[in-house]
Amino acid sequence: MDIIVLLGIMIQWPWLALVPACAFALAWVRCRRASVLVAASAWLAYFAYEFGIWLRVLCTGECNIRVDLLVFYPVLLALSAWAVVAILRAPERR
Repeated sequence: MDIIVLLGIMIQWPWLALVPACAFALAWVRCRRASVLVAASAWLAYFAYEFGIWLRVLCTGECNIRVDLLVFYPVLLALSAWAVVAILRAPERR
């Protein structure tokens, strides 16, 4: 399945953005890397924004053309990749 299609699912069900937000938050508790916290915060902010769009609070008109996602998705993917690398490189805590 295409990654853009997977991200597009979050338009219909914005609460799915909480899954990576919680996963990165839990990973941050383990490794305490700033990049992981940034990724968790970015996903949480994206959830709040997308939920506002879904509720028609931030977009009162026709929101069929979502040019904003051309910026958000690459940023979220880059931050997530950065966080995953930081998680994998973090030393094991005993």
